[in-house]
Amino acid sequence: MAETHSKILFRYHSDILDEEVVETMWSEIIDQEKGIYKLDNIPFYGPLIATDDIFYAKYDETEDTVVYKETISISGNSIIQVVILKDNYNKEIIREKLKAMNCESEGLNEKFFAVEIKKDVDYSVVKSFLNEYFELEILDFAEPCLSKKHSDDLLK
Repeated sequence: MAETHSKILFRYHSDILDEEVVETMWSEIIDQEKGIYKLDNIPFYGPLIATDDIFYAKYDETEDTVVYKETISISGNSIIQVVILKDNYNKEIIREKLKAMNCESEGLNEKFFAVEIKKDVDYSVVKSFLNEYFELEILDFAEPCLSKKHSDDLLK
């Protein structure tokens, strides 16, 4: 992956943790000289960027690495965060059901994972599914990076 991809440092305020966080994420190199990359990782803590978004990053001497600066073009994908509330509940059950809806996810630990909602997925179906588990007090979820397309899905 290292020849076509690079790890980029993202520093941002996380609403979930209510603190500044640093997260490094794999990104496809579009034009390294110009600092143009495409995100190829699912963010955990909620920066306003989603997979396949195109962004500008620049080498930072203080950080001694390439650091995200701004999003240039949005993909239409969304990122949601899910936390399991029920003790001893296997989060993989929910992750597998989301995967069947074409929603990949990355697990951080036994209770928390982030989900990629691709642009072509009808988010109203995904949200309905999540709401069922929310009402059963199995999980809670946040929508830190919801695209306009997915917001519009909820208005249907």
